[in-house]
Amino acid sequence: MESNAKIFSGTGSRYLAEKIAKKFGEPLGNVNIQRFSDGEIGVEFMESIRGKFVFLIQSTFAPTDNMMELLLMIDAAKRASAYKVIAVIPYYGFARQDRKDKPRVAIGSKLVANMLTAAGADRVITMDLHAAQIQGYFDIPVDHLDSSAIFIPYIESLNLESLTFAAPDVGSANRIREVASFFEAEMVICDKHRKRANEIASMVVIGDVTNKDIILIDDICDTGGTLAKSAGLMMEKGARSVRAMCTHPVLSGKAYENIGNSVLKELVVTDTIPIKPICDKIKVVSTDELFAVTIRNAYENKSINSLFIRGRGKSIK
Repeated sequence: MESNAKIFSGTGSRYLAEKIAKKFGEPLGNVNIQRFSDGEIGVEFMESIRGKFVFLIQSTFAPTDNMMELLLMIDAAKRASAYKVIAVIPYYGFARQDRKDKPRVAIGSKLVANMLTAAGADRVITMDLHAAQIQGYFDIPVDHLDSSAIFIPYIESLNLESLTFAAPDVGSANRIREVASFFEAEMVICDKHRKRANEIASMVVIGDVTNKDIILIDDICDTGGTLAKSAGLMMEKGARSVRAMCTHPVLSGKAYENIGNSVLKELVVTDTIPIKPICDKIKVVSTDELFAVTIRNAYENKSINSLFIRGRGKSIK
């Protein structure tokens, strides 16, 4: 019997959508995304989606074409009489613009939420928003997944002797505290002060890292400067080893160089954003099963509580 759920992908996330669809048990749907000679994007679904649950997979990393593709797919699906349109956004771009922290600035993450809702999305599925309160920018349901479901099994496989978790800044402390509590491990905080975006003025380590195997956890790795400086500082303070785990590998500017030249043993990232295979220290773990399970549960109106640290054991299945 044909499923009433259909999964489609934008061009930016097709590499991931194919894996998610395979885990879900359905082939990717056929959508034609074309570009006119001036770069304008056009979207056409090449099969009937009338009365279907339509899941549209697209991360909104740069360039903004990825965002525009997603908005046009949502609009086309609504006009094609889809029953429900669910935007699956593994990496939610503009999330770092989550508040008005100085005069005359935009709140980009709120603007994106407005656009997704105006386009006609009925639900959003995403992972590790830069600020959890972005969920409140939506007046539609948001399933905000936690990458710990992927990173925890990997951490367990390392069998580290003196495991300690590190937050790269004070704002990440709550996120790291949950993981540290799960492992009954200690945590430390790297307190940093920035002169401007992507430029660190100063940093100190709060807590003891002597002879510890440190795992830094963050949601985004952009230029890699924070991770490289944090790792170097903790090694200077007597750490035995330092690893980092970041959900979204933005990896802009000199990120690959910064990570490659750092004292980090490895940087583990997910596949929410495609990366270049040019740095041996960077390891990719897939989000395909996590998103496939979430899509299945959303389609079947089942809870996703078991996918979070507070509501599950050590498996996402």
